[in-house]
Amino acid sequence: MTGPLYRQIADDLRRQIDSGERQPGAQLPTEDELMKEHHASRNTARNAIKELTTLGLVYTLHGRGTFVTEPVNPIVTTLTTDAETGSGGGEGLVYTAEVARSGRIATTGPTRVELQKANTAIADSLKIPLDTEIISRHEPRFVDGEPWSLQTSFYLKSLAGRAPRLLDADSIEEGTVAYLASCGIQQTGYWDGIEVRIPNESEIDFFGLPRDGRIQVVEIYRVAFDQKARRVRLTITVYRADRNRFLIKVGDVPASESSVPSDDEADELAPAISAQVRAGSSWLQ
Repeated sequence: MTGPLYRQIADDLRRQIDSGERQPGAQLPTEDELMKEHHASRNTARNAIKELTTLGLVYTLHGRGTFVTEPVNPIVTTLTTDAETGSGGGEGLVYTAEVARSGRIATTGPTRVELQKANTAIADSLKIPLDTEIISRHEPRFVDGEPWSLQTSFYLKSLAGRAPRLLDADSIEEGTVAYLASCGIQQTGYWDGIEVRIPNESEIDFFGLPRDGRIQVVEIYRVAFDQKARRVRLTITVYRADRNRFLIKVGDVPASESSVPSDDEADELAPAISAQVRAGSSWLQ
């Protein structure tokens, strides 16, 4: 083997992981054991572990050791508008179809509907006065029974006069975009904001995340516009960062092009991203 010793140690451990010799959840040798086996310094052993951690192959629990990460088969969500339905990626039937293309099944938990007064963040997003009455529709979403994302949409209460099902606790099977269109409220566009952050307590509980912050969440906040350029909806969707990838199409993309990049393409196009993160969601506090 050639290259720095720490990389040789990391490559040796990686081969053991790739071959299945070290199964997911298995504990790696300690720093002391690596130092003894490879006649290495502590910094060299530590850098080898850091190399594997950066690649997402292992994780360390303080005071317990370093363990092989469970493999993840991510869902790819196309955030741009679906040409056939006009719905945004990650919503309703579009989301269900994308999950189905991955060979898995998307389901939702019970819909929670509430009447609220708009806080500062919601009022600013929808450009409405503070404390305006709004409808909140919250759904937990699952893939093959595993917690996958949390989605909350906010609508002006005044829309319920034309679209009364917004107040129903039942799921709107055709999707709220299609339902609102049937009520004469046509979605003509939206913008998305994307943030990577540390999960809050409710997200840790829902997703079953470790509390050490090593798995973050991706929060996508979407503001939708109707045919009169009015802001009619704010949707906030929170995903586990390690189980999801996102695709944005711009311009005339040929239909024959795959919507899902290969792992090699993803590695080239999306190197590790460093982001400033903060606890909790300002949108929901």
